[in-house]
Amino acid sequence: MSLTTTSYSDDLAIVKSTSLTSALVGEIERLILSGELEPGTRINEIHLANRFGTSRGPIREATRSLEAKGLVEAVRNRGVFVRQLTREEAVEIYDVRSALFAQAGRLLAEKMTDEILARLTGFLDDMDRSAAAGAFDAYYPQNLAFHSFIVDSAGNRTLAAEYRRFVDKLHLFRARSLVQGGGLAVSNREHREMVDALASGDGERAFLAHWRHVDRAKKRLLAAIEPQAGRSPS
Repeated sequence: MSLTTTSYSDDLAIVKSTSLTSALVGEIERLILSGELEPGTRINEIHLANRFGTSRGPIREATRSLEAKGLVEAVRNRGVFVRQLTREEAVEIYDVRSALFAQAGRLLAEKMTDEILARLTGFLDDMDRSAAAGAFDAYYPQNLAFHSFIVDSAGNRTLAAEYRRFVDKLHLFRARSLVQGGGLAVSNREHREMVDALASGDGERAFLAHWRHVDRAKKRLLAAIEPQAGRSPS
């Protein structure tokens, strides 16, 4: 499956149609997640400013927002680069994420309501449609929103803050595992297992379903990057 890219003219139209900085954040993020800007690549402000028909200032503001999201990192006296994690760092973060997400599932199962179940089911249906269409650009933000909704609805603010601190570093790896490690439909079948467990009200069942989902994602990623073991995937 290929990740779609828009033409320069389409890019410029998007930028002009909404808030400049937020539009630039979205467009540069798309370039990163699609692989057009690979891990370790230096962000060229002049090139991006020319591409989007703006000055370097808004590009710099956008990269600050992307740094806060964990997609880029500023290196003193060198510039801003697309974040690059080693395989080992990604595995460690996945392991911590699985524990936090599983606990969120346990907490949420114990406080489920019809309204929460309806919201979760809506996410699943939207992702099914995107998966059927092979629309990664639609599926990925829906996927992020689904996971965030579970974590936020669990009602533990400390857990939610720690979860986001870790997952913000994993965007590149999560995107890659979805595209290369089994597909969108496989991921959403696991989501349905999680929602079924939540609907049962069984905290331990939900804990295991949420833990297995992250662990399977980690294994899919490792299978996708195995030829590059020991190196950061590009």
